[in-house]
Amino acid sequence: MKIKIFLADDHSVLRDGMRALLESAGDMGVVGEASDGREALKGIEALHPDIAVMDISMPEMGGIEAAEIVHDRCPDVKVIMLSMVSDAETIYRALRAGASGYLLKTSAGREVVQAVRAVYGGKRYLSDKITESMVENYGREQLAKSPLESLSRRERQVLQHLAEGRSAPEIGKLLSISPRTVETYRSRLMEKLSVKDIRGLTLFAVKHGIIPQE
Repeated sequence: MKIKIFLADDHSVLRDGMRALLESAGDMGVVGEASDGREALKGIEALHPDIAVMDISMPEMGGIEAAEIVHDRCPDVKVIMLSMVSDAETIYRALRAGASGYLLKTSAGREVVQAVRAVYGGKRYLSDKITESMVENYGREQLAKSPLESLSRRERQVLQHLAEGRSAPEIGKLLSISPRTVETYRSRLMEKLSVKDIRGLTLFAVKHGIIPQE
């Protein structure tokens, strides 16, 4: 029986390339795709693949937040995070959210099949350039210092939408909360993150991999 894989990335060319690599392996097949986090979550819940390979920075909902929800709702689905960044904080956040693997896009072409097989077999997979000790040391020494750790899941949701340029009414509709509540979250985020405006929130979101750097 083939390993069932779901691909989530906002770049169709990358998804096409990943699909070709995975399906050429012979023992795995792509059962679904998505271009944003919210669409990915719906697809994963509907198709229940063995493995979900998700970009860490996607529109609508970031990969780390999506991984948290997948971990809660579909614990049998294992997540491999796909990213351009290799800093210890982001990797630690992804693993803490329930990801079983972290794959750098720069090496995904030669590592993705190996990563899928490892995670499917119950192992954790980190790209060659990432060491276990780097992540573990960060977890022990730096986690408490991360400003992201002070944010709730809903605050991170609001932060992503604000950084993507959405208005309070738009965000309220997406999250089923009132525009006034969105504005309260915005003020709270600025206070917690010590920034003065939306530009500051956007720069913070880019720096920490919540939205991609264009």
